[in-house]
Amino acid sequence: MLLNYIKIAWKVLLRHPFYTFITLFGISLTLTVLMVLTSFLDHLIGSHYPENKRDRMLYIMQMRQQDSSRTSNMSGPMSFKFLTDYAKSLKMPERVTITTFINSSNAYVGSQKIKLNTKFTDADFWQVTDFVFLEGKPYNEQNITNGDQVAVITDDLKKQYFENATEPVIGKDIEIENIHYRIIGVVRASPFTRPFTYADVFFPYTAPKSNYRAAGMRGGYVAMILGKDKADLPAIQEEFQSHIDRIPLPGIQDGFKYSILEVKSEPYLDNFLGPLLEGNSGLTTIFFGVIIFVLFMLMGLPAINLVNINVSRIMERASEIGIRKAFGAPVQTLVWQFIVENIFITLIGGIIALGLTTIVIQLINTSGMIAYADLTINLNVFLISLLVCLIFGLLSGVLPALRMSKLTIVEALKS
Repeated sequence: MLLNYIKIAWKVLLRHPFYTFITLFGISLTLTVLMVLTSFLDHLIGSHYPENKRDRMLYIMQMRQQDSSRTSNMSGPMSFKFLTDYAKSLKMPERVTITTFINSSNAYVGSQKIKLNTKFTDADFWQVTDFVFLEGKPYNEQNITNGDQVAVITDDLKKQYFENATEPVIGKDIEIENIHYRIIGVVRASPFTRPFTYADVFFPYTAPKSNYRAAGMRGGYVAMILGKDKADLPAIQEEFQSHIDRIPLPGIQDGFKYSILEVKSEPYLDNFLGPLLEGNSGLTTIFFGVIIFVLFMLMGLPAINLVNINVSRIMERASEIGIRKAFGAPVQTLVWQFIVENIFITLIGGIIALGLTTIVIQLINTSGMIAYADLTINLNVFLISLLVCLIFGLLSGVLPALRMSKLTIVEALKS
């Protein structure tokens, strides 16, 4: 029976090319937008190169200090010493790495200036992340102990700095801010949308200008914690919080007296949304309200338009419905037929949307709009899009099907 319904749906599509075009255009365009947006969100918060293990990682991004009246506060990254004392000392994680966010530097090739994003890290950075080394290797604890002025650069910087990008550059010199470094490794670059790992050049934290010797609590460093298993993350958070709770209060930082100290270790999504939504319930409501509104615009309005189109399309089949009712076809059978037909049409639109999405994503990846972008249609994106297809088919098919199935035989034959 299901196969017969699909055959009927196919014949209906061929019978009215204009209605078919309008229907498929609306479905495919809407789903293309949804899949591209989903792919971009997955690109932002999913587990991707070089943070392939985000599902078992926690991020420590900022320290917040507040006075006793809760009227003034300071927030920002922490010092290397603070993170060494309170994050590196954790027992449960597999590894903890301390790194800076992005710093700005310049290099010169002749008279041409190259603007660089640089990052100071410890040796564990290369174990927590999954950078692909195209040449050489990462710096290690011995390099840091020796105070070696070495650097790991990206393949993109290699192309900009060296005349012959095909020749190996391991052991060669690169001058940055009038300081000479020996290149020890070349990695495949990562997108700037991953601030914990994005940079053009990576230095050991003992390199000049890293400010790793700062004695206070505040500085320019953040941390990433890698758990042995995803299930360990809550316990790691508790252990870290127990370390923070041991810090005596009140305290003074750069002349600011604080009575409240907050440092969180969070999964990436919570860390990503935290600075935007934390402590502001009104802003949180607005944020999720905007998301719901956008989803309604993307799904609700096209679904309403498709309902109208489907009503017009099904009305032309009133005589068919009347004849089937006259021969005893039950309401449930008619409703099921129209729903199956509509889901079939929607899935065709979904297949078209999948092709369009592939093209759009490829254009985004190669356009340079997002440096080193690696948007993909992965399993999550595809499953979400498939679910949207089914919802779309139900939303735009149930109402017309119910309306037509309730027509009396006389009304249907007169239509």
